Amino acid sequence: MQPADVKIARGTDVAIRIGIVGLLLVGCALVLQPFVPIVAWALVMAVALHPTYLRLCELMNEHTNLAATVITVALLFVFIAPTVLLSETAWSGVAMVRDAAEHGTLKIPLPPDSIASWPLIGHSLFDAWTAVATNLDAVLAAHKDDMIGVARWLVAQVASFSFGFLQIIVAVIVTGVLLVFAEPLAEFGRSIVKRIAGRNGESFNALAVATTRSVARGVLGVALIQALLAGLGLLVAGVPGAGLWTMVAVLTCTIQIGPGLILIPAAIYLFVVKGTVTGVLFSIWSLIPMFIDNILKPILLGRGVDTPMIVVVLGAIGGLIAFGVIGLFFGAILLVLGYATMKVWVDTAEP
Repeated sequence: MQPADVKIARGTDVAIRIGIVGLLLVGCALVLQPFVPIVAWALVMAVALHPTYLRLCELMNEHTNLAATVITVALLFVFIAPTVLLSETAWSGVAMVRDAAEHGTLKIPLPPDSIASWPLIGHSLFDAWTAVATNLDAVLAAHKDDMIGVARWLVAQVASFSFGFLQIIVAVIVTGVLLVFAEPLAEFGRSIVKRIAGRNGESFNALAVATTRSVARGVLGVALIQALLAGLGLLVAGVPGAGLWTMVAVLTCTIQIGPGLILIPAAIYLFVVKGTVTGVLFSIWSLIPMFIDNILKPILLGRGVDTPMIVVVLGAIGGLIAFGVIGLFFGAILLVLGYATMKVWVDTAEP
């Protein structure tokens, strides 16, 4: 066989092997695709909670299974309790509106005259509110198609939320399993990263872990603090459904919109219904949860990560837009690793 033929045969052999490996990887990806969100959330929670798990193991005399069980039960309570509260509050509101509509007692109060004096939106808001309050049936009939569209959208959102909630519950259980086998799994992960990144694998692996924990503190931790402060203000001011709105604030803060979407309408409601003093005091308090993230994020988001905070922030926000809530973590990890790779490449360049 001629040397050229040998090269062609070897090249063909390598191409076939690469093709077979590629098909195998694609097949594995298709099989595992339904479980990707669950595994992704479980990995994030396991990495973020691993230090807590180790401390708990020390307190429990190295009973690893018991420590993992305690963390799993605590996580289930954290997710299930607010969801039950949210569902109960929402169902009570729907039932109340339904009963009032069936008995003909569904009434909208007339707007205060002071609303008409508000700049820009005062007259339009006053007229629209008055029309709804004086002739609710006609307004509903005129917007029947819009109401049907809103109802369909709500049903779709409830179904999506229910499926997502089920995925989170399964992910929590998987998190407990991952914590029990944390050490062998971590070693396996380090081996893969070393195989891919060579001598920089160890530092890249440590950077990915630190980024996950940093985002958990700086994004989810800050979101929870903001929502709790907002909920406290809503509760003390006597805003109806304070618990429900607090749960919504947790969502808006997590997706980086902030609690203003809840607090600003609540402040307007308090000005109209409970007077100027309550409205002013609530507005002053609302400034704390609305802007406290500007103080906490620089402190928490970059801790433990040898990367400029702006890289972590851009990765988290960009990942959120591209991949949803789980993208907060994966976006930050990808951008941080990309930054670290470029830095290694620049630092090792020959003069």
